[in-house]
Amino acid sequence: MPAPGTPLEQLGFLTIGTFDPADPGPGHEATLAMVELGEQLGFDSAWLRHRHLQPGISSPVAVLAALTQRTRRIGLGTAVTPLAWENPLRLAEDLATVDVLSGGRLHPGVSVGPPMHWDDVKDALYPDTADREDFSYARVERLLRFVRGERASTFVGREGVVEEWSDRVQPQSPGLAGRMWYGGGSLRSAAWAGEHGTHFLTSSVVKAEQSEDFAEVQASHVRAFRAANPAGRVSQGLVVIPTDTATAEQRARYAAYVEARTPRTTAPQGPARMLFARDLLGSSEEIAEALYAHAGFREVTEVVFALPFDFAPADYEQILTDVATRLGPALGWQPGG
Repeated sequence: MPAPGTPLEQLGFLTIGTFDPADPGPGHEATLAMVELGEQLGFDSAWLRHRHLQPGISSPVAVLAALTQRTRRIGLGTAVTPLAWENPLRLAEDLATVDVLSGGRLHPGVSVGPPMHWDDVKDALYPDTADREDFSYARVERLLRFVRGERASTFVGREGVVEEWSDRVQPQSPGLAGRMWYGGGSLRSAAWAGEHGTHFLTSSVVKAEQSEDFAEVQASHVRAFRAANPAGRVSQGLVVIPTDTATAEQRARYAAYVEARTPRTTAPQGPARMLFARDLLGSSEEIAEALYAHAGFREVTEVVFALPFDFAPADYEQILTDVATRLGPALGWQPGG
């Protein structure tokens, strides 16, 4: 998106789906209702963040299966599913099943790398194979092969009277392979995604490689992906909090939330030198102005704005409504329907 006047083509949102561990039902129901609202507001897509051993959605594919029956148009994605916790063959079966149920609306986003807190979870996750598990890009390649319908077994044919065995993952969902995304925060991951035919998700966290300017780093990742895959799609993820219709109490809480998170955006964090984007808080007009000045945003025509953690359902309703009815139009976007 080089300048104002080039319309934003796709507008989505991302939620972590928090819940009360002592009573998880209402939190999950609130997530389903939020996506239903997003469809009513005309968002192009809704994405679920993946959280293991936390009070956030641990099984997005299961939640998305429920959403296939409560929505009809909106795209449904994961941003992202960490493959270190998954068996690629089993995940391919689950993804294809949900895609069939959705009528071809699934957008799986995945990533690689060792599980977080690996030393603490490896005995539970891989008690017999922890020292042999491969958490490299090869794990994504396995998943992509199965989704694309390549051979998963050496046996095919009838066994017994009624059992028919396939050598491919079943079901196969036409089109799913063309809707696979890779979420990455480095030049290497951006180029890998392009070279291997996936789309690319770039979020509010990147690795400070050639610069400590978040926007410039993100823009370089988008360019690296496009150099490898000019026809691929790229979606940018940032936290935006429009306050157009927020109450005074909401504005105060939002400001405190952003203020508490701002210190981590001033310099690279940790041994991996990760850079965090600043949250964008203000009127839709102010946020649109900030986005048009953002080098990463100027490289894309699709966004998936991340909702803040731990806000109340009423806050999410206000933010989503302002994004769809004010911020989106300010960026040239038109709601789907």
